[in-house]
Amino acid sequence: MKSTENHVGITISGDIYDLEELYDALHTIVGDEGERIGYDGVRIRVLGICYDLRHAMMGNRQALNVPNGLDRDRMRHLGFVGSDHNVYYQFEVLWPELLFVSLSLTEFLIMHERGKTVHSWDSEAAAVRKFQSGVAKCLHETLTEKKFSTIKKYFESSRYINHAYYTTQYIDKLNVEFIKMDKEKRLNNISIMAKRVAERDQRYVQAQAEVREAAAYHGVSQNEIRLKKEYPDDIDW
Repeated sequence: MKSTENHVGITISGDIYDLEELYDALHTIVGDEGERIGYDGVRIRVLGICYDLRHAMMGNRQALNVPNGLDRDRMRHLGFVGSDHNVYYQFEVLWPELLFVSLSLTEFLIMHERGKTVHSWDSEAAAVRKFQSGVAKCLHETLTEKKFSTIKKYFESSRYINHAYYTTQYIDKLNVEFIKMDKEKRLNNISIMAKRVAERDQRYVQAQAEVREAAAYHGVSQNEIRLKKEYPDDIDW
C-alpha cells in the first residue's frame, strides 16, 4: 500500500492470491446481511472495498509488473526457466473511506472472534489484521512522526468504538471534502480525517440529524438516504 501521488487516497496492490485472500476474509468478518444488528450500513462500506477487490481481480482496474526475485542465477541453480516478474493488480481508495473501514474492522473482528468455532489463529482474522497493519505502515511512511503519533491512539481506541447505527453518509461528506482539497492540504489533513472518523464531533452529530430527519420525512431507513454532495466523475489520484 502507498499514498497516491496527490494524496487523495491509498493504492492497494497485490497478486491475485493476495487480493483473493483479503476479499474472502473481509466477506467472512462482516457476516451476512442482517446478521449483526445495526451494522448493515458499516458492512456496506467494507463490502465497497470488496467490490474494488473483485473488479481488480477481474482486470477492470490497473495492473503492473513487479520483480519476483527470479534472476538468471536462481534459474540456473533451480534448473528452471520462468518469468522474472509477477503481475500485481491495484486500485485506489479515498483516505477518509479507508480510515473508516480500517477502524470499523476492529469491531467486526471482535464480533467475529466471539464465534464458537473461531480460534486465535483464525486465518480470516489474520488476513484482516494484516490489511490493517498495511494501512498503518502506509500512514507511517506518509505522515510526519508527530502526525502519525496522533493517529496511533485511534488504532487501540477503535476496540472501544461502537459503530452500530453509524451514520455512514458522514463518510461521504468527508470523502467529497477531501477530494476538493489541494495536494498539500490533503497531506496535512489525513490525520485530521482520522480524528473526524474516530471522534463523533459536532460535524458528525449535524450530519446524523440531517440523515435522520430525511429518513423520517421520506419514510425510509437511514441507510437509504444519500447526501446531496456528489462525487466527481474523475478523480486525479
